[in-house]
Amino acid sequence: MRYRTLGRSGIQVSPYALGTMNFGALANADHEETVRIIHKALDAGINLIDTADNYSHGESERIVGKAIKGRRDDVVLATKFSNPMGEGPNRRGGSRRYLMTAVEDSLRRLETDHIDLYQYHYPDDETDLEETLSALTDLVRAGKVRAIGTSKQPAAGLVEAHWISERQGLARFRSEQPYYSILNRGIERDVLPVTQRLGMGTLVWSPLAQGLLTGRVRRGQASALSRGGPWFAHLGDERRIDAVERLVPVAEEAGIPLTHMAVAFVLAHPGVTAALLGPRTEEQLDDLLAGVGVELGDDVLDRIDEVVPPGEDVGAIQMGYRPAALVRAGARRRGVGERAAAA
Repeated sequence: MRYRTLGRSGIQVSPYALGTMNFGALANADHEETVRIIHKALDAGINLIDTADNYSHGESERIVGKAIKGRRDDVVLATKFSNPMGEGPNRRGGSRRYLMTAVEDSLRRLETDHIDLYQYHYPDDETDLEETLSALTDLVRAGKVRAIGTSKQPAAGLVEAHWISERQGLARFRSEQPYYSILNRGIERDVLPVTQRLGMGTLVWSPLAQGLLTGRVRRGQASALSRGGPWFAHLGDERRIDAVERLVPVAEEAGIPLTHMAVAFVLAHPGVTAALLGPRTEEQLDDLLAGVGVELGDDVLDRIDEVVPPGEDVGAIQMGYRPAALVRAGARRRGVGERAAAA
């Protein structure tokens, strides 16, 4: 396994990283199997393990903590905060009040005294970014956190954060974790150029487009992945399925599985540090590990560009941050009586 530097942090991470959202009640609640998956990933040279406090409400962190006992020094341990961890209004977000509780809870579940990469899981529009960065800086100085990062942060938010850190002498975000795959290339327009300019590492999630790039979802076939509900709506998006149908022969002619082509594609971008793989079973991990040596030639990358142009997203699937003005009508409309240009 080759290793890459996480931005300018000096931390060396494997290009294949293990994402653990599927570990726990959400997908695989068999702790023995999920611990074996983690051990197999570590044995293969993967050193970056990514989790979050709200994955199966803390169960994923507990599984990871159990699995890395005795191997902690070999692991770059990443987790996240800010998504809801309870019903109360102060059990989420980026406030100092919540952050100081969240980090202690994660440390306890992970059974460790420090987190290597602590990531702001989702922007909290109601909290000043300076407040969040100030609290995170204190955690770094206290030794509880080694480096800090973001997830789903828009390019403008990354620039603002670095400006605040420079102006106030606060710790800088060292990484961003965006959604990126052959079918979702929107971050090539702004997020990736910004992370490169700012010297940030980029850990991309869902390189298999939530299962679409496994080859198991084809036009006119019932999918074993389809379970209904909003989380699986993308599996029925005809525009995305059409793109998959055009990508399958590209992989076949290159002599590699579609899954291997999908992961190799995101790792070929100079702005991407690592791809987060989220296997649910040992068999899925084995399949992904078999592609560790795949390198795509320019001819294959050119053909992919013909199917999904650079910087474009296929379909209307929104998996990243959505500004308040796009979510709440009141954030994009003046009050009644204030909208006209003249009284």
